[in-house]
Amino acid sequence: MRLRDGHVAARFLNILFAAALVTSGCGGKADEASDVNREIPFTPEGVLDIWRADSSLVTRLVIELAESDQEQAQGLMYRRSLPERGGMLFVSPEPSMRSFWMRNTPLPLDIIFLDDSLRVVNIVKRTTPYSEEHILSTAPAQYVLEVRAGMSDRWGVDSTAYVTWERRDFSTANP
Repeated sequence: MRLRDGHVAARFLNILFAAALVTSGCGGKADEASDVNREIPFTPEGVLDIWRADSSLVTRLVIELAESDQEQAQGLMYRRSLPERGGMLFVSPEPSMRSFWMRNTPLPLDIIFLDDSLRVVNIVKRTTPYSEEHILSTAPAQYVLEVRAGMSDRWGVDSTAYVTWERRDFSTANP
């Protein structure tokens, strides 16, 4: 009887271990489902100005920053809204060829690739929501700006434009 009890206990532990593996493997899907069903608020972290080649201001945006690997992997996925004059700026430590996709992104976007001097490298307009097609920079880019689809045309942004940006504290809390 003891051997059988040990066998039952070992089998029970194996089942628990398998259940733990399955549960941990499903965490991403559960997280994705919760992200799809909740509104992700826009959280301003800075301002970005877009300039024409003649140094006249095109527009000022309020931006969120994607600086960490995790923030960059998340990007604007699951976002159902973005302010008209809002965007997300991806900040990388050095220029390289950049590749994006629209997986889990319900909003069509204009994606503006910028070099290390913040000049436009190329613009990919009106991306397709949920697409897994790779969206590429045509030259090394250190920064990438995502805005609502159609905004680069509306503002007249082209390959001669450049941007400046700064981090800002938008909190209303007083010390």
